[in-house]
Amino acid sequence: MTPPVADAARGNWVDRFAPLRVRPYLRLARLDRPIGSWLLLLPCWWSTALAAIADEAPYPDPWLLMLFAIGAVAMRGAGCTWNDILDRKIDRQVARTRNRPVASGAVSVPAAFAFLAAQALVGLAVLLSLPHFAIVTGLASLGVVAVYPLMKRVTSVPQLILGIAFSWGALMGWASVMRTIADPALLLFAGCVLWVFAYDTIYAHQDKEDDAIVGVRSTALLFGRSTALVVALCYTLVVVLFGIALLSVPSGPFAVMGLIGFALHLAGQVRRLDIDDGARCLAVFKSNRDAGLILFAGLALDTLVPNTLAPLLP
Repeated sequence: MTPPVADAARGNWVDRFAPLRVRPYLRLARLDRPIGSWLLLLPCWWSTALAAIADEAPYPDPWLLMLFAIGAVAMRGAGCTWNDILDRKIDRQVARTRNRPVASGAVSVPAAFAFLAAQALVGLAVLLSLPHFAIVTGLASLGVVAVYPLMKRVTSVPQLILGIAFSWGALMGWASVMRTIADPALLLFAGCVLWVFAYDTIYAHQDKEDDAIVGVRSTALLFGRSTALVVALCYTLVVVLFGIALLSVPSGPFAVMGLIGFALHLAGQVRRLDIDDGARCLAVFKSNRDAGLILFAGLALDTLVPNTLAPLLP
């Protein structure tokens, strides 16, 4: 049996239920760790809901929400597969990643490329189900996605490139609903880039010692003891940019309450952060899913509740 990677939760559904032969591929796609799919999906959902508010729709388009969910899982898996192919030699030198399927030899490089192609085809099918303008918008992200795994070799801020790649959904939802890109989507995108930059800096503190030995770069190494201050500054700018985006739509009280809840969650993350505790860093990083769902709930309610109450009003 292939050992699970060091940062995978023990006893997950892959370990309990998946056939032995497919487990390495499920781990390669990180299906045992869905947090990455959530974090890729949430900007798509936020953007779709924000566009629904701007378009005065009765609710965020459920078809788009479903397509983005499928696409997030497929493209996150494809991105992780591509990352593991390129980083297989580095991963063998890092305690947390040395048992990843390609690094450990559980999946050969040719098999990983075939699996990458299969996942990319699923992502392409989702993309082609969107309006033409959204298809073009989605294709424009492929270059950033392709080069991200190489950035840790050449820059101390690879998290910024990841932020651009993981935030593209903030444009995709709006493009799918409105068939254009406007200021609210750009504000949401800019805020998402900073959000990803901050939470992935927290995540990177798990590997900082190994990264320094191997010779790869990260914002965890760059900021060191100033990390909490940098994260707090980024999170503050995120809330400001999201707030301006909500005002520019304009949105209602539920969206504002969602943003307030989101902001309080981010503030709690900064208070809890301990960069010398890898387990704490991972927990704080993962909690961004909950922060994102709070914001999405507020945005969705902003469309749903007024339309539900409208027949009751004089």
